This record gives sequence, C-alpha cells and structure tokens, in this order.
Amino acid sequence: MPKIKINRDRCKGCLLCVANCPKGLIKQDKKLNSEGIRTVLFEDSGKCSGCTFCALICPDVCIEVFK
Repeated sequence: MPKIKINRDRCKGCLLCVANCPKGLIKQDKKLNSEGIRTVLFEDSGKCSGCTFCALICPDVCIEVFK
C-alpha cells in the first residue's frame, strides 16, 4: 500500500499537490509549520494509488512517495 511523507518544514503551502492529487487525499492542514505557514496533510485512507503526481509537481521537493 503506497504512503506519502510530506516534509512540513520545507513546504511553502503552494497547494499544487492538493490540486493534482487525483484521489483528493492531500488537504491543507489547519496547523502551522515552523515558518508560520499552513502546509498540507496527507489523509492516509488506504486509497492512495502511488501515482507520484504530488511529488512530481512539488517545486520544493517536499513529498516522498513510498510504494
């Protein structure tokens, strides 16, 4: 089962990954990171296909996909 790891301290909250997740499993988090930015959160519901769209679109290379 694929899993996504997001480095919240590097994330700048651009939300490109949210827009590109075909299953809608990445959402904007309500919590702030160490820089005071609302980053993203992966909702692990077992539905992730491991497509890597989120990791490929991330300009700051904050997302790792494990298959």
